[in-house]
Amino acid sequence: MNSPMAPARLRVGIISAGRVGCALAEALASAGHDIVALTARSSRSLHRAATRLPQARVLDIGGVVAESQLIVVAVPDTEIAGVVEQIAAASPRPGTIVAHTAGAHGVAILESLTRLGVIGIAMHPAMTFVGTSDDTPRLASSCFGITSTDEIGDAIAAALVLEIGGTPVRIAEADRTLYHAALAHGANNLIALITDAMSALDVAIA
Repeated sequence: MNSPMAPARLRVGIISAGRVGCALAEALASAGHDIVALTARSSRSLHRAATRLPQARVLDIGGVVAESQLIVVAVPDTEIAGVVEQIAAASPRPGTIVAHTAGAHGVAILESLTRLGVIGIAMHPAMTFVGTSDDTPRLASSCFGITSTDEIGDAIAAALVLEIGGTPVRIAEADRTLYHAALAHGANNLIALITDAMSALDVAIA
């Protein structure tokens, strides 16, 4: 049962059932929300949905919009604009929350939805996903870059992150590109550092 201070339990739809979408869905379900619908096209996504989110119905985007109060858009950055237009075409109810998980985008990409009365938020988990259920508990130790259009969206984004145990970090719309570049730069340098260290170790123990 949710505490009096916890957000109301939401009907959640996931677009799509990939690595990020499934992990966030499991985390939100653990926080008491209902995962009611999702999209899945590939055989891998369908299998992931069936094994990890069996309570959710597999629907098209229009079906997910019709069933959901919170829609999590967990698609690659290059696909977000197209998905947003499909959501808008499905006429979401005013007050529906649409949260995307891309690091590079803020809420400007959701403008066609916010004009319809949708609450748009960006909620990017700053971690690497391996595609198994091990990702879900790791969200509790992850920071999330959150961006919204107003104080209401900001409060909703922070509450959702806190519910699943993460740490919300507010990123201004104008700083999203810099935020994403910093994460990519850090990750790439870390990979290079590990690669160099492993090469040195190979030489040392040869």
